Amino acid sequence: MLFDFGRNVIARMWMKNTYIPLDMIFIRTDGTIANIAPDTVPLSTDVLSSEGEVRFVLEINAGLSRQLGISKGDTVQLPRFEK
Repeated sequence: MLFDFGRNVIARMWMKNTYIPLDMIFIRTDGTIANIAPDTVPLSTDVLSSEGEVRFVLEINAGLSRQLGISKGDTVQLPRFEK
């Protein structure tokens, strides 16, 4: 799932109502990955935050970022969006 906050924010996410582990990828407006919260804990209320301001958070299956070699500083090709 891709979350678009519509502006740059310090993103704060949690897993309260999520029953499967995820990797959360925090993405800046320019497509650069700010940081990744890997293997999040289902149903946790611990807050997972971006390192600096981001526009997007991409949630993928836990472990997939490691499996695909995705890491902080990589660039994501984003669809067209309103700036």
